[in-house]
Amino acid sequence: MFSTVLVANRGEIAVRVLRTLRAMGIRSVAVYSDADAGALHTRLADVAVPIGPAPAAQSYLSIERVLDAAVRTGAQAVHPGYGFLSENVEFARACEKAGIVFIGPPVAAIEAMGDKIRAKQTVSAVGVPVVPGRAEPGMDDAAVAAAAVEAGFPVLLKPSAGGGGKGMRIVRAESELAEQIAGARREARSSFGDDTLLVERYVGNSRHIEVQVLGDTHGTVVHLGERECSLQRRHQKVIEEAPSPLLDAAGRARMGGAAVEAARAVGYTGAGTVEFIVDADRPEDFFFLEMNTRLQVEHPVTECVTGLDLVELQLRVAAGESLPFGQDDVVLTGHAIEARVYAEDPARGFLPQAGTVLALTEPAGAGVRVDSSLAVGTVVGSDYDPMLAKVIAAGPDRETARARLVAALEHTAVLGLSTNTGFLRALLSDPDVVAGQLDTGLIERRGAALTAAEPPSAAVYAAAALALLVESEPTGALVDRWNVPDGWRLGEPAWTVRRLSVAGGEPVTVRVRGRSGDAVVRVGEDEPVPVRAERDGAALLVTMDGVRTRYTVASADGVLWLAADGRVTALREQERLATAAGAAVSDGAVTAPMPGTVTLVQASVGDQVEAGTPLLVVEAMKMEHVLTAPLAGTVTELGVTAGQSVRLDERVAVVTPPAAAEEE
Repeated sequence: MFSTVLVANRGEIAVRVLRTLRAMGIRSVAVYSDADAGALHTRLADVAVPIGPAPAAQSYLSIERVLDAAVRTGAQAVHPGYGFLSENVEFARACEKAGIVFIGPPVAAIEAMGDKIRAKQTVSAVGVPVVPGRAEPGMDDAAVAAAAVEAGFPVLLKPSAGGGGKGMRIVRAESELAEQIAGARREARSSFGDDTLLVERYVGNSRHIEVQVLGDTHGTVVHLGERECSLQRRHQKVIEEAPSPLLDAAGRARMGGAAVEAARAVGYTGAGTVEFIVDADRPEDFFFLEMNTRLQVEHPVTECVTGLDLVELQLRVAAGESLPFGQDDVVLTGHAIEARVYAEDPARGFLPQAGTVLALTEPAGAGVRVDSSLAVGTVVGSDYDPMLAKVIAAGPDRETARARLVAALEHTAVLGLSTNTGFLRALLSDPDVVAGQLDTGLIERRGAALTAAEPPSAAVYAAAALALLVESEPTGALVDRWNVPDGWRLGEPAWTVRRLSVAGGEPVTVRVRGRSGDAVVRVGEDEPVPVRAERDGAALLVTMDGVRTRYTVASADGVLWLAADGRVTALREQERLATAAGAAVSDGAVTAPMPGTVTLVQASVGDQVEAGTPLLVVEAMKMEHVLTAPLAGTVTELGVTAGQSVRLDERVAVVTPPAAAEEE
């Protein structure tokens, strides 16, 4: 077994791999970019090495810098995690040349399965069914368009390289082809350095089911059952579970057998995943999508139902050991479900968010596991994927696991930036999800029912008023960033009035009188009620109507964050909100919906545009977002260029209506 292993990744997967290395007594090496200096994975490793600036191309994707760190620290092997260099054949070759073991499959297997076109041809040759479409190397835009028309709409454009839904586009009409092909190529080139596309028939009522395979260097290949990954948004998985509620034992055996054949076809070793698309109405009809030649994000659910540590098995196989079991020894026990916690705002179309973690609550308890890279002080930027953590729950049956996961998410709170935890709870409580009736279009169909932001209750506004009062009191443990006027006068109780607002909401007037230990609060036009607040470390215990609630509270940059029961609320004073938001969209201003980098400017000052005309493209966390004209008129301001970084809510363009333009 190796004595030193370098983890060529960051975030929660780096932390996850480090945990197994420590359990096995293996010395660990972490690498980090300038943006990740002080990140959790750098503090957990035995050794940490800086490898360059924040952009991944100059750090985590730099083969030379990663291998230099391995050589300098005496690492005998490199674990790539997922993403970055995990499926990069040149990296695997470079490791081999340097005499360092790449903890993954052979170069030939990565080459065969890393190219989706070649992968479909390879597995089809051994009898594995594939999705109808055209997968020919080197298709130009005209050929891709012709293939789409030939397949019939809707079709799916997919990058031949990479994964994770990056660059995938559903095209529903021929008129959309030119724009969607250009966008898919641009995003694929940015994410994978390769803009080759293939075309597949889009299966509408589909379920996404994948099979975990393991192979050793002694000829053994087994599968560890399947995972259901049908709950997706923008082709990215959100909830995964094992086993699938769709398959019975016979279906599991058929799909597992096909996955093993696909792995054998390329001489696969180590951990890998074969992904299939399944007709929800005809589960016996399944088609090969792709093979991921690495560990998957959702591997914990397989670990929960098999009792195996997949990272440990990867290490043992890479060291030349035989798998300690055969196919008949694999037994699935119980059920497990995983939820991905992203830095994003579901109410704003799942746009990525950024910020500093001011306070953090993560769940614990029987059947609950958290894979996370978060800590207080962690800076979440726009340079990398927005996934922050994974919350996993297991139980003897599916409903127990689901209920435990909902409860665990109610004890999950990240203060300092928006996350999708509320959306995850709503999704897991959807009647079809509860019943196991899943498909890849469910989230899109539910729309606002799942993503609408729940307005804060009167109790939350009251708690905010008390938190502000505590900040203003001389013995307050919280930093006074709000310049709150003292609402108490000697011998004369006086009201302190605040107008507080959540993003996109109307301001609410909140009045508070007295001291935090004995106060009266009036929210809006409600009747005044007696309240009391007690400090408990970093938390605030608020008693209202005889009910005491524990709030985690933090403040920064004029924003007060409160969390209780997993619900996080960010409040601003009305004046501060107006200043931060800039000009209103109704005035023709276009603001950046998230921090990121401008990759394409499609308009110029003086252009006449219609409402909805694309103006520019902003990329954040490996995803593209097209910003469009909010109204018809003339582009009178365009203050950004390609390659420029923009902040959240920064004004990037202005479209002036015709009448106003004439006056100017």
